[in-house]
Amino acid sequence: RIEVLVDGSFGTLAATLERWRSRIKAALPDISRRRRFYESLVRGDVARSVRDGREADAERSLERLLAVRDQPFAGSVTLVGAGPGDPGLLTLNALRALQQADVILHDRLVSEEVLALARRDATRICVGKEAGGHSTSQQRIHEIMLEHAHLGRHVVRLKGGDPFIFGRGGEELEFLVAHGIAFDVVPGITAAVACGAYAGVPLTHRDHAQSVRFVTAHCGESLDTVDWAALALERQTLALYMGVSAMRTIVLLGKRSFASS
Repeated sequence: RIEVLVDGSFGTLAATLERWRSRIKAALPDISRRRRFYESLVRGDVARSVRDGREADAERSLERLLAVRDQPFAGSVTLVGAGPGDPGLLTLNALRALQQADVILHDRLVSEEVLALARRDATRICVGKEAGGHSTSQQRIHEIMLEHAHLGRHVVRLKGGDPFIFGRGGEELEFLVAHGIAFDVVPGITAAVACGAYAGVPLTHRDHAQSVRFVTAHCGESLDTVDWAALALERQTLALYMGVSAMRTIVLLGKRSFASS
């Protein structure tokens, strides 16, 4: 269980911090502030450098952070893919991120079973969107991430599926970069991959499908701008996301394009 929650670089990181222990203790005599400092090291640039095998960079980052120890600890954000709902399909890195989170901003479709794996004392905020129901605007999600990061907290933005497959992860990443917030990304298993696997349908097959296309049908009034003729070509798998409300239109456009091709 410990091996699941702690990645393989933790031993090297612990050895690095042990060498610095006396200096850190002398610089930060207050134990609560020292605890926050260690937390920032374990999930910040120092840990990332050790994980990447750049121990010299880790030492330099540690020295720099200790020199500015009186400044507020910087927060960070991790964009995490929660997968299609089955907690067994959560990646180890996603599980570790959930265990380290101070704040979790989660989508409506993230299952309770996945949320149950998170750190017990983490603050959970539902920022889900629901067609025709209550929704948290994307701008408000950005604001909440920024508020908690500025308070020095580690925020996990937990998204169903994969953050970069129709999950607006790219927009959130751009926002974090623009505001100088440290981030990392943990990919997840996207719905098309999981659905295909559970149904026994390979998305690619050398005899039948040499490519796969992911397409969103959640594009307002612009469905007719999609290149349906290209999507109707043979020997490819077409995965349509968020297509329930527009199903009738999709079928009509698809039939028309397939007939013309």
